[in-house]
Amino acid sequence: MARATIIGAGPNGLAAAVALARAGYDVHVLEASDTVGGGVRTQESTLPGFRHDVCSAVHPAAVSSPFFQAFGLAERIEWIRPEISYAHPLDGGRAAIAWHDVARTAAGLGVDGQAWLARVRPLSTRIEGLIDFTENQLLRVPRDPLTAARYAIRMLDQGTPLAERAFLGDAAAALMSGVVAHANSPQPTLAGAAAGLLLAAFGHAGGWPYPRGGAQQIADALVADIETHGGVLEAGVHVTDLQRLDWGDPARGDLLFLNTSPRLALTHRDVPSGYARAISGYRYGAAAAKVDFALDGPIPWANPDVRQAPTVHLGGTRAEIWASENAVAAGRVSERPYVLAVQPSVLDPSRAPAGKAVLWAYIHVPNGSELDPTELITAQVERFAPGFRDLILAHHAVPASSRDAINPAEIGGDISGGVFDIRQALRRPTLSPAPWRTPMRGVYLASASTPPGPAVNGMAGWHAARTALRDAGTPAELGDLFA
Repeated sequence: MARATIIGAGPNGLAAAVALARAGYDVHVLEASDTVGGGVRTQESTLPGFRHDVCSAVHPAAVSSPFFQAFGLAERIEWIRPEISYAHPLDGGRAAIAWHDVARTAAGLGVDGQAWLARVRPLSTRIEGLIDFTENQLLRVPRDPLTAARYAIRMLDQGTPLAERAFLGDAAAALMSGVVAHANSPQPTLAGAAAGLLLAAFGHAGGWPYPRGGAQQIADALVADIETHGGVLEAGVHVTDLQRLDWGDPARGDLLFLNTSPRLALTHRDVPSGYARAISGYRYGAAAAKVDFALDGPIPWANPDVRQAPTVHLGGTRAEIWASENAVAAGRVSERPYVLAVQPSVLDPSRAPAGKAVLWAYIHVPNGSELDPTELITAQVERFAPGFRDLILAHHAVPASSRDAINPAEIGGDISGGVFDIRQALRRPTLSPAPWRTPMRGVYLASASTPPGPAVNGMAGWHAARTALRDAGTPAELGDLFA
């Protein structure tokens, strides 16, 4: 039986392992951390009984992912589907609310309701076409060219200075800017708009759900399937040099998958010089600095709707958010940074002891920053939820400079697997119809540094596995593996 070795047990590595184990390979997964899951882990980081997501927390891409749909993830774990996809508090107790219901969202945006519908509803109602275009290699003809064209037009609308004229009021402008800022890029930019528009469309299609009990549920479901099909997982094995790894014999069909930074491929003894230059030139960018809070009770948001929203974007107006993100691009951190916050315990009481709560929050910072973001995040939450500071029982901060100790693929704290701009959306990490394949025989890349890029959707792992199966002369599609 041919062997497949996967380095890295994040969602993409586990997705590749599921596909290969089902295709008949003897699968071995090696994970550097003591627990598997990579970006989908949950642990007690602060106090006993308070369960915090280590990396990602909310997963709109997972429920829409073709891989996870074929895998049946929706039936394997319990999803919480909030009525509010995300909320954006403003000063004075106001807030812009992105309800799962797009019409309800538009109704709350007043004069900009129709403008919101025009930009988001055509994408959310054709979400399958949008997913096909964004979660596969871009160097191909889209199956739904009309939706792809609409998406491109809206990228220009929100990714250039035209965005300043898209909305008349501050609520809709802030709501859109908050979701675009997920991209961790200067504002406005086309790549940032692409990421934000996709997330906004998810918000009114499948919503922004999250697993009851924490992100670890996703990893556990994948691991269970791997083990059911004979795969083996080993934690605490940190591979830093491929020449020291006995991954089998590529001449007999053994395969190696890197759910890591592409830099690990540079340690292969047969790496061609041209490929080495391309990988060495692949860029990493702005990072994340995160804090988990254990709280004595729910956050007292000034706006009552925000109290029921698991995902909250903090940062004030569009101008403030743009200033915050552009400061990071210039190597600084704003005194009032954009904060991406998740309060999972508002709908999931399993995440904290009775009457208590947890908060997951991060800000964007320059790559490698040693900044402890605790006070900056606390002040921004306090700005929109007076009394928050008094609820803090404990906190756990992870500066960007420490993130690679949690996940070695996060170079300098870059949680996106490399700068996600137009250039590196196409060259990820190389310009190729199959960038998951390396020039080294039997070696494949399977991480967020390959298309479709960042997000918990398993698609990079699936694309890598499918490419390898085709190269081996045993092509398989999702329907074949999960029939």
